[in-house]
Amino acid sequence: MSLLVLMVALSALVAWYVAVRVLHRAEALDLVQLPNHRSSHSQPTPNGGGLGIVVASSLAGVALILLSGWISGWFVLGLALVLAAAGLRDDIRPVSARIRFGVQIAVCGALLFALGDLPGISLYSWQDFGLSGWALKGLLLLAALWWINLFNFMDGIDGIAGMQAIFMLLSAAGLAVYAHPEALYSPVWVWMVCISAATAGFLLLNWPPAKIFMGDVGSTWLAFVVFALALPSIQAGWLSYTSWLVLSALFMTDATVTLVTRMLRGERWYQAHRSHAYQRLSRKWQDNRKAGHRAVTLLFLGVNVLWLAPLATATLLLPTYNWLWLMLAYSPLVVCTLRLGAGRPDSA
Repeated sequence: MSLLVLMVALSALVAWYVAVRVLHRAEALDLVQLPNHRSSHSQPTPNGGGLGIVVASSLAGVALILLSGWISGWFVLGLALVLAAAGLRDDIRPVSARIRFGVQIAVCGALLFALGDLPGISLYSWQDFGLSGWALKGLLLLAALWWINLFNFMDGIDGIAGMQAIFMLLSAAGLAVYAHPEALYSPVWVWMVCISAATAGFLLLNWPPAKIFMGDVGSTWLAFVVFALALPSIQAGWLSYTSWLVLSALFMTDATVTLVTRMLRGERWYQAHRSHAYQRLSRKWQDNRKAGHRAVTLLFLGVNVLWLAPLATATLLLPTYNWLWLMLAYSPLVVCTLRLGAGRPDSA
């Protein structure tokens, strides 16, 4: 336990220190994000602070591999670093969507291939009617690509992406130990906690008003790693697909409703914008950037902790009613997101 505490403390400290170094050298590294009509900030702000999360978490991962013999961890670390490198390159000089998407497909496809067999998805009580094998892998590949990109889309105001990652990883870790106490000794579980600590260290500089942004290097890496850790937790029987869908409901709902609305309106849905529900809400509440961003981030945290965490717990305690828990998690969020005008321009 003392080793776990040390790794957690070092993860937070290293992430904070690396982010501080990036902050101080942002101009020299060409990592300053200028405001434009699509951004939620009005001043040039250093970017790429998520590099601290990547460095600290990767060091923790290497330590876990060496200490526990978690050989497959090398593969996850390597794939995640490829995605982080592409994200950092995009933070410095924009990369074409085709290249970014190609890298994501290759990385996510390699992960799913390496993981081997995954539990199938049965539709309610019809156990013979569900998804497994390559059909399941194809669906998970699409889910991984959407999750990485939507997490990046949702990293648009101070603190929100870091808060979401910490909530999901710590909630998953807590539920895993509650249902299977032996999970505490797994390197996968320990890495979840270390990544949460590293993200918290970065969040000290990203909390409203942010001194530095996470950047694609951090958001794409975090999204991929959350997905890459979710699948082993499902393989081990700690959590279910439903558990993770509930934990991710806020980001999934806002990004998906916004995308569908823009497509139905005939807009160029693939272009950057600021019409997500969280962005519209932050502008509505914003007498200054700090107040608007902080209020929305805290609202998201409250919904996560008070509504979605109990429902995720219910997916483990009463798995027979998983579709009910999904409906309870998503239905009110979809309604609220639509009422906030997600996907519509400010004048709509």
